[in-house]
Amino acid sequence: MTFKTIKSYFLITVGIIINSLGWTAFLIPSKIVGGGFSGIGTILYYSMGIPVGVTLAVSNAVLILIAIRLIGAHFGIKTIYGIFLSSGAMLLFQSLITEPLVNDAFMATVLGGFLAGAGVGIFFYQGASSGGTDLIALIITKFRDIAPGRLLFMMDVVIIGSSYMVFQSLETIIYGFVAMAIAAYSIDMVIEGRKQSAQIFIISDEYDKISERLGKELRRGVTILNGKGWYTNKDKNIVMVIVRKNEIPWVLGIVHETDEKAFTSISNSMGVYGEGFETMKRKKKRS
Repeated sequence: MTFKTIKSYFLITVGIIINSLGWTAFLIPSKIVGGGFSGIGTILYYSMGIPVGVTLAVSNAVLILIAIRLIGAHFGIKTIYGIFLSSGAMLLFQSLITEPLVNDAFMATVLGGFLAGAGVGIFFYQGASSGGTDLIALIITKFRDIAPGRLLFMMDVVIIGSSYMVFQSLETIIYGFVAMAIAAYSIDMVIEGRKQSAQIFIISDEYDKISERLGKELRRGVTILNGKGWYTNKDKNIVMVIVRKNEIPWVLGIVHETDEKAFTSISNSMGVYGEGFETMKRKKKRS
């Protein structure tokens, strides 16, 4: 097993623990029903006393068998790992945490939704899933031309709305939708935040030293562009490099140490595809 694989499973585990804590420390004990199978598990817990982890384990086990039979096992070992680890974490944390960590319902909604979404974002980024409605959407979209996002949203609306049968409270439903919105935002923030990149232009007489250090220390490709100063009428070599947002301080440090008078421009990149960044996915041709 390579270091990259170990790191991936470690991050999946961390994400699932964070997600489970969001549910068991804030949402479930505050009687707030979010989306997904965890939301269904919360409803069954307060109506029938079944622990959420049990609901997740049984329902996902059935879904895995159906998914393997209908679409094959290509959804991956990471998803199966995520499903059973999530069930176990829910069982463990729910047995240890019997009261919400905060008494205010709205604060519990915000914190629970944020942690639940952030956890999902972490293990989604590693190519894993905790199953549930994700697997249902995967099965349905295999045979029906329905957008997965719309399908998941519709299922979450039904699940959260169903909480009225147990709690007889519109306030609970509203809190559920707030938690769902915060979780969705957190997922996007985690996933897209990891992808954000910056395009940096550096104008310096020490362009060769800066380029060499960027290549060796950051292991990023560097492009030298030919330019000409309008005021000085002198030829200039411009260093262009694209890096992740968290690498910007390293670039600025290298530039400052090499040439304090260098002119540096930084701009956001909406998408960067290629070696060291994202892989461009092939889109289906329109019929």
